[in-house]
Amino acid sequence: MALRTIDSLGGLSGKVVLLRCDLNVPLKDGVITDDGRVRASVPTIRLLLEKGAKVVVMSHLGRPEGAPDPKYSLAPVAVRLGELLGVDVAFSPETVGESAAGVIAATPTPGVVLLENLRFNAGEASKDAAEREAFAAELAALGDVVVSDGFGVVHRKQASVYELVKALPSAAGLLIAAELEVLDKLTETPERPYTVVLGGSKVSDKLGVIGHLLPRVDALLIGGGMLFTFLAAQGHKVASSLLEEDQLDTVRGYLSEAAERGVELVLPTDVVVASGFSADAEHVVAPADGIEDTAFGASGIGLDIGPDTATAFAERVRSSKTVFWNGPMGVFEFPAFAAGTRAVAEALTHVEGLGVVGGGDSAAAIRQLGFADDQFGHVSTGGGASLEFLEGKKLPGLEVLGWEN
Repeated sequence: MALRTIDSLGGLSGKVVLLRCDLNVPLKDGVITDDGRVRASVPTIRLLLEKGAKVVVMSHLGRPEGAPDPKYSLAPVAVRLGELLGVDVAFSPETVGESAAGVIAATPTPGVVLLENLRFNAGEASKDAAEREAFAAELAALGDVVVSDGFGVVHRKQASVYELVKALPSAAGLLIAAELEVLDKLTETPERPYTVVLGGSKVSDKLGVIGHLLPRVDALLIGGGMLFTFLAAQGHKVASSLLEEDQLDTVRGYLSEAAERGVELVLPTDVVVASGFSADAEHVVAPADGIEDTAFGASGIGLDIGPDTATAFAERVRSSKTVFWNGPMGVFEFPAFAAGTRAVAEALTHVEGLGVVGGGDSAAAIRQLGFADDQFGHVSTGGGASLEFLEGKKLPGLEVLGWEN
């Protein structure tokens, strides 16, 4: 069965549409520091308003453990959403019940309401299906149809993502449809050369992706904290750099498989090694096989790929027709260790084909480093969801919308 789209819902004029978005944005002192996910929700909301619907937006924010917590309130998001839409967005301090129903009833049609954080209710993320179903029933009582557009949560079997979508007529929003179109190209019809760049801290977070993509790609570039487990698997000393010793055998297996398949698995030739994990730590560039030979000795810690590696990675990215990048190349939050991530991001803006930023920390990195989303072919809103899709996993929030992969 194919993905159900908004057109499958028929006329929406005068109807109340429950719209599940992913507005899980970073907040600092109540201020949104990256509104990328809010902006990504706007096209679907506008489409529903144009169709004459009253749109009730739902989302989670953070991990409030099933009870109200002011620091995880979506109230600041309601303000930003209103600014982006150019309309007043009513905010319901409650997620379900008479209070929420009252706010919805008082909102004109077409119009927009944002409900308070879904995870303030323990039923949203409960492991008990009956609890999730009960919460989904309370949400369903607030509207006529459901549009699911929170791609960042489709890998979760949660009440608003799964049970609610089953409880009412439902369809996928524009964002989910766009994400799936891109991911389908990455897995089924990539234009070649096809290069995947993986970074981030842990190899264990990316093992499934590496295993699933190795038969599909031409080159796999490894950076970030995970690179040190690869170097250690080759017999190199990595000093105090991040190392997952329990993954060494698995990594050796991937190195062998890549060689057998003719896939270029490219590791850094140089690394920025620091005296410690801090923004102002002393640091030097060292060969990848000489990390412990710096003045810092065994206490040195690798915090970025080196300049030669950054140049080589950038050249490989620019010369590819399809590129998927997930995970920063170093500790980009510290300016002294952001050069590798910046080099990959810059190169990705010049890909003459499809260049994809795989959400999560990669999306945060490009924005912090001053890049705009529209400089890239696609910026995903779902780091974990994208990775699980690329691992070949079944995602419950997509299956319930008719998608089969």
